[in-house]
Amino acid sequence: MQLNTQLHQNKYQFQSITEVLAKANEEKSGDQLAGIAANSQQERIAAKFVLSQLTLNDLFNYPVIDYATDEVTRTIIDQTDLKIFNKIKNWTVADLREWLLDSQTTGTMIQQLALGLTTEMIAAVCKLMSNLDLITAAKKINIEKTANTTIGRPGTFSARLQPNHPTDDWHGILASTMEGLSMGSGDAVIGLNPVIDDPNHVANLIKKLENFRLTYQIPTQICVLAHITTQMTAIKQGANAGLMFQSIAGSEKGNTAFGINRQLLLDAKALATNEHCVSGPNVMYFETGQGSELSSNANFGADQVTLEARCYGFAKLFDPFLVNTVVGFIGPEYLYDGKQVIRAGLEDHFMGKLTGLSMGCDACYTNHMQADQNDIENLTLLLANAGCNYIMGVPQADDVMLNYQTTGFQETATIRDLLDLTPTAEFATWMEKMGFWQNGQLTDLAGDASAFAAANIARKEVLL
Repeated sequence: MQLNTQLHQNKYQFQSITEVLAKANEEKSGDQLAGIAANSQQERIAAKFVLSQLTLNDLFNYPVIDYATDEVTRTIIDQTDLKIFNKIKNWTVADLREWLLDSQTTGTMIQQLALGLTTEMIAAVCKLMSNLDLITAAKKINIEKTANTTIGRPGTFSARLQPNHPTDDWHGILASTMEGLSMGSGDAVIGLNPVIDDPNHVANLIKKLENFRLTYQIPTQICVLAHITTQMTAIKQGANAGLMFQSIAGSEKGNTAFGINRQLLLDAKALATNEHCVSGPNVMYFETGQGSELSSNANFGADQVTLEARCYGFAKLFDPFLVNTVVGFIGPEYLYDGKQVIRAGLEDHFMGKLTGLSMGCDACYTNHMQADQNDIENLTLLLANAGCNYIMGVPQADDVMLNYQTTGFQETATIRDLLDLTPTAEFATWMEKMGFWQNGQLTDLAGDASAFAAANIARKEVLL
């Protein structure tokens, strides 16, 4: 295993694979904050060259966090198909990149081979790819998952409807939900971030959202994004939680900071499955985002892209319906500007799909970041071309509870129109029934929440 190289007259010696992975990463303010980034563009190129010549076997033998001390590492390694891995273990990272991008390599071939990859291998090849490479490879991979409905079918582009309210006022939540549904958002999930993480409060919100969904016979799933233990308590109190949500990290220590571990998530999945919270087999919903491990001092000297890949390897165990990276939520400490946000979104989407996940993206930014809505729209269009399963749908793209900017209802509608995509089949049929969709396009009723009042359904009890 060679960890050194020479560019012109300059020699570069790296001490570990973890250092090579970090310094081969595209420029990220989070890696600079952690003190692990390349010191120059020349050093970054040297690290990329060294990384390109490492074998997949090298990366298998040297995960960035030791197997014996970290359950995320154990989860990743123990899921690896060793028969497939042994066939490709002598490939270099450069070989893997060339194979992924080869025009003869199909999505089915990629999904089969990916069973033999660990997350360090996935992160490594990601670092050798341009943005266009990431789009090209991800586009080949199609991931379908089923809860109450099926997401990820070819020709579809979905959205999570996020009707957050700063005081959890039900009438405000309901108004946002109706508006979003009329615009075609919500076929992935109607997902509410509650202000108060209390079991009784969360159970009440779950019951109201599910009652609304059932009253209007909306073919989707609901989720109240409280801590997973709160959702579990709500289910035990009789609430049908829909999808079970949790933020996850790429290290055991990071997950401990979130108040979770592998067994807790397995218990949550079993509870949701046994209580038939959704009709399909995929009951979990995870969110990630580059930088969370550094925030909890749980990065172990590893870069944020590699740790993000490890999130996906951990998530894979639970076969989730949805995973999304909240790509710019933490702020400029980890992703400084629009360029870094766009790169991170494409990286995360590629790595998640290569891992086998139903991958979406909360393409977002904070007010103190050097980014704007044009950057987010650029990223959204790139992700849609890469085959992203879903994005966020927030009123006017401005979350008034979480105080960040993301994608609105209009972005989803516009992307569908531009790229000739549709909502999920079941949801499109429902929209036609409600008068929101006709001949593959939104009607004049789009954006008119009052259309629900005109539906021949008793509305009074929904508003109580």
